[in-house]
Formats: sequence, C-alpha cells, structure tokens
Amino acid sequence: MAKKILLVDDDRMVTTILFLRLDKMGYDVKIADDGQIALNLAQQETPDLIILDIQMPNMNGYTFITELQKIEECQHIPIIVLTSRDDMAPIFQAKGVAGYFTKPFNTDQVMHKIEECLK
Repeated sequence: MAKKILLVDDDRMVTTILFLRLDKMGYDVKIADDGQIALNLAQQETPDLIILDIQMPNMNGYTFITELQKIEECQHIPIIVLTSRDDMAPIFQAKGVAGYFTKPFNTDQVMHKIEECLK
C-alpha cells in the first residue's frame, strides 16, 4: 500500500511540482491550500508524512502544528516545513519537525528528506 503524504501549501507552483514528483514515485498525495483544511484531512486520512508551508490563509503552519500535536493519533506524523522565512528554523526544530527548507528549495534535497522520513 502506498505511503500517504499530505502536502499543505497555498502556492500552486510548489504543490504542482511536488505532487508530480511524489505521484511519479508512487506516493498517495493529498493537497490542502490552508491549514484548517489540512487539519481536517490529517484527522481523516492519518498521513505518513506532512509537507507544510508556514504562511497560509485561515490557519498558518505554526498553528497547524500546535493543533495537530493535540490530536493523539496524529502526534507521530513527521512534518517537513517549506517556507520563505529562514528565521523560524529554531522555532520549528523545537516543535520537533523532521525537516526545514527555505523557499526556493532544492527539490532533490526535499525528496531525499521525504524518503528518509518514510523509511
């Protein structure tokens, strides 16, 4: 059974690039363009990995992580943060994120981190 990845970003270019790569690699990818939709999907789908933008409408990535950690069945899900803000790495590392990449990011490095998280 394919590993499930929840891709959360309001930038269509980012979601398209990552979706195409991940789908080609055989992953089951769901996309959400805001944190509240993503939180609902995470509860319904229980993904194996979440790739998360920080600046989004309705619920930002930081709030998303805080709310996700309150849900017992979702606390184990690794999160990779993709953001244009390079000043927030220490905050998210303290939250236990599995990876942190600033935009524009190297797609190959992100793919390597994804594979590492899903082993």
